[in-house]
Amino acid sequence: MTAPSTAPAASRGGRWIQQWDPEDETFWNETGEKVARRNLIFSVLSEHIGFSIWTVWSVMVLFMGPEYGLTPADKFFIVSMATLVGAVVRIPYTFAVAIFGGRNWTVVSASLLLIPTVAAFTVMEPGTSFNTFLICAMLAGIGGGNFASSMTNINAFFPLRKKGWALGLNAGGGNIGVPVVQLIGLAVIGASGGPRVLLGIYIPFIVIAAALAWLKMDNIASVKNDTGAAKDAVKEAHTWIMSFLYIGTFGSFIGYSFAFGLVLQTQFGRTPLQSAYVTFIGPLLGSLIRPVGGALADKYGGAKITLWNYVAMAGATGVIVLASMQKSLPLFTTAFIALFVLSGLGNGSTFKMIPGIFQAKALAKGLEGEEAAAYGRRLSGASMGIIGAVGAVGGLGINLAFRQSFLTVGSGTGAFVSFLAFYGLCFAVTWAVYLRRPAAKTVTATAETEAKPQLSYAEV
Repeated sequence: MTAPSTAPAASRGGRWIQQWDPEDETFWNETGEKVARRNLIFSVLSEHIGFSIWTVWSVMVLFMGPEYGLTPADKFFIVSMATLVGAVVRIPYTFAVAIFGGRNWTVVSASLLLIPTVAAFTVMEPGTSFNTFLICAMLAGIGGGNFASSMTNINAFFPLRKKGWALGLNAGGGNIGVPVVQLIGLAVIGASGGPRVLLGIYIPFIVIAAALAWLKMDNIASVKNDTGAAKDAVKEAHTWIMSFLYIGTFGSFIGYSFAFGLVLQTQFGRTPLQSAYVTFIGPLLGSLIRPVGGALADKYGGAKITLWNYVAMAGATGVIVLASMQKSLPLFTTAFIALFVLSGLGNGSTFKMIPGIFQAKALAKGLEGEEAAAYGRRLSGASMGIIGAVGAVGGLGINLAFRQSFLTVGSGTGAFVSFLAFYGLCFAVTWAVYLRRPAAKTVTATAETEAKPQLSYAEV
């Protein structure tokens, strides 16, 4: 078999790659890996800044003292709306890759981050109305969409055997934008700077990210104009099952990222600076470990890692409930950070499951070789946007749960009890659908009958 050419040199003007077959090891070793890694690097940069802008209001609310006239419930509502918009825009951002091309849309999506940043820079001062702050936070939500388009784009560049690592690194590099903006916020608060200083730091970096995407990234021609994949992904039951599971991992990560500092302030009376000193630690560790979750899933199977990760998340949540009831700040903080780490690990393992699931379905249909790989890439890429969007809605649920818990009982204990029950449900779904023996048999039935390569759900 002759390895297809990436043909990037022949299309420098528009940077379109006409042929792309990462499953061909000769092609991958000779030219594919270098091109894929280059696109991964600059995709991570844009996604990283997108996450920072999306979650910048987790820092903004720490700056907003009594002079802003906002209650804790007001602040939880502001960050909830940023979370909601970030979840909703993930769906059109996913499909934008098929319409405009991955490189082209990365340039556009990075440039759009200037809108919420400049808007917040303009109005961030005491005396501004609650509704104005709310609108600015909602505009910041567009940064959450960068994740979906980036994951869909990078999914097309890498072979199945490398997807856990590549998608984990791509998402982890993006996720780390959360602790980075919180660390910069800590530095600004520590230097007695105002929120405009933090926002001003990001404006030139947004411009740089857009410019580098324009100069260094590529579009894959076979991905463009495949908008029908979205319709097929919507009809696929596994898209919605994985969406539910992703609520438990990424929904936890992003929800806790927005809420951690506010919970410390509201429940334990921490000052903005005291909160900022620890707020970044959980998101930082959760981001760094995400590629590890993907790598472990590559080696042992995403479903197995995800299953036992939910057990650990439930255990950490139980410790948080105990610490909350005993009003033990050290135990509460330690367990909360552990929960962040586990959510990041689960993020990597759940996203590794997605391409494996659709590859298994391709084999069950009797497809093989590049035809099976193309089927898996097509549906997994389209489903990632939907899964990412629904998962991010879990962050909205977490912030609303905290808001209601503080309104009714004056602490976050009630919210954590509900999270504990949800992780138990996620464990049950993972086992029932992807690890229970009859489920594994079903997906391999056709492949066994036709004596073709097999891949069971237990291996995804």
